Amino acid sequence: MSGKALDERVGYARILFKNQACCVQSEKHWAAAQSQCLPRQLIFHIGHGDLGSPAVLVSRNLFRPSLPSSWKEMEGPPGVHLFGSPLSDYYAYSPVQERDAHSVLLSHIFHGRKDSFITTENLLASWSFWTPLLESLAHKAPRLYPGGAENGRLLDFEFSSGRLFFSQQQPEQLVPGPGPAPMPSDFQVLRAKYRESPLVSAWSEELISKLANDIEATAVRAVRRFGQFHLALSGGSSPVALFQQLATAHYGFPWAHTHLWLVDERCVPLSDPESNFQGLQAHLLQHVRVPYYNIHPMPVHLQQRLCAEEDQGAQIYAREISALVANSSFDLVLLGMGADGHTASLFPQSPTGLDGEQLVVLTTSPSQPHRRMSLSLPLINRAKKVAVLVMGRMKREITALVSRVGYEPKKWPISGVLPHSGQLVWYMDYDAFLA
Repeated sequence: MSGKALDERVGYARILFKNQACCVQSEKHWAAAQSQCLPRQLIFHIGHGDLGSPAVLVSRNLFRPSLPSSWKEMEGPPGVHLFGSPLSDYYAYSPVQERDAHSVLLSHIFHGRKDSFITTENLLASWSFWTPLLESLAHKAPRLYPGGAENGRLLDFEFSSGRLFFSQQQPEQLVPGPGPAPMPSDFQVLRAKYRESPLVSAWSEELISKLANDIEATAVRAVRRFGQFHLALSGGSSPVALFQQLATAHYGFPWAHTHLWLVDERCVPLSDPESNFQGLQAHLLQHVRVPYYNIHPMPVHLQQRLCAEEDQGAQIYAREISALVANSSFDLVLLGMGADGHTASLFPQSPTGLDGEQLVVLTTSPSQPHRRMSLSLPLINRAKKVAVLVMGRMKREITALVSRVGYEPKKWPISGVLPHSGQLVWYMDYDAFLA
C-alpha cells in the first residue's frame, strides 16, 4: 500500500499462513515456540518502520530458518510488536553488513548470478494471479485517509474469492464532528462540490452510466409533468460514449416525447463527418425512435451557403426555440469544457454569445472549421438543469484552474454557466478531476 500522508514508512513482504487451530487455554498460556493458535508468518522486512533495517522474521511456531553466514540473529528494540506479535515470538535475523540493494543487483548481473532474479516461468505464473487482481482494482478510487492511529482501520483490507477490498467502507469526504479527539464514528458525509455546485465523479465508464441514468430520470419526470422533454446536446468526442449508452441500454427512455436540440454546430454540411449533427445521427438517432419533427438540427446550411449572416440561420433557430420550448427554458442542457475553458462554441474573448439578448449566435473558433453556430450563455442559463461532462487527462489543468476562478466568462466562458433558477451538476471522471 502506498500513498501520501500515511502514518509510517515501512517496506515488507509478509506471508501469513491460514490457521485452523483452536486452543482451549487463554492466550497468556500460549507458548511462542509451540502454540498453533499464534499467527504463523514469514516476514521479509525491507527497511524503515520500527526495526529500521532489513530483517527476516519467522514465527517460532513454524521452524528455525537456516540462513547464510552473511546473516546474524538480531535483538530489536525492547517492546517492539510486529503484526500482532512481540519480536520475541520470531526467529529474527538481520544482515551482518547492510549493502545497497541496487549495487548488489548490478554486481549479480555483471557476474551472471541468476539466484537473485525471478525466472520467466515463475514470473508468468505470478501474472495469472496478479493480472485479474489488478484488473479488479482498476475502477477503485484512491482512498481518502485523515491520518492518526485511531483511523488506521480505514486502511485495513481483505482478500476473498479472488477480490481485494477495504474492510471498512469510507465516505467520499470526511469532516470531523464535535469533541476533542475525532474518531471514525464522528465523521459525516458531505456531498462533493465543484465551483459550489454538485459534483459527480467516477471512472469514465461508471460516470457515463450515471449521467445516462440521470438524463433518463430527468426525461421521465419532465414527460410526466409537462408531456414533453427538451434536451440540448453538445457535440465533440466526449458525449459519444453517452450517446451509445442511451441508445443501447435505456429502453424505457421516453423518446417519443423527447425533442432533441443542438448546443452548437460547425458550419459544415450536416452530412459532413465534422458535423455535430452527423455524430448525433450515427451514435444515437439511428438507434432510437425519435419522431422526425422532434429533431432540431441547427440551420447552418441555407441557400447552398454555410452560416452566411444574410441567411439569418441563428435567428431562425432562436425563433424555433421560442416557439416550441416554454420560456426558452430547456429541461436539460449537456455541455462540455475545452482545454481553454470554452463551452458550447463560446470561446474566450468571443464578441458574441457571452452576454446580451441573442439566444443563438455565430462565433469563431480558434480551430478548424472556424465558423460555428452556438446557443448563447444567457439562453443556456435559462435551462432547468445543466450538466457539464468533463473527461480525460487532457482536462486536468483546466479543471484545476476553473476550480479557482470566479465569474469571468470573457476569459473562461465555462465560468459563466450559472443557471438562473435551474441546477448545475458537474460530471467528471477521475482522469480529469484527480490531478
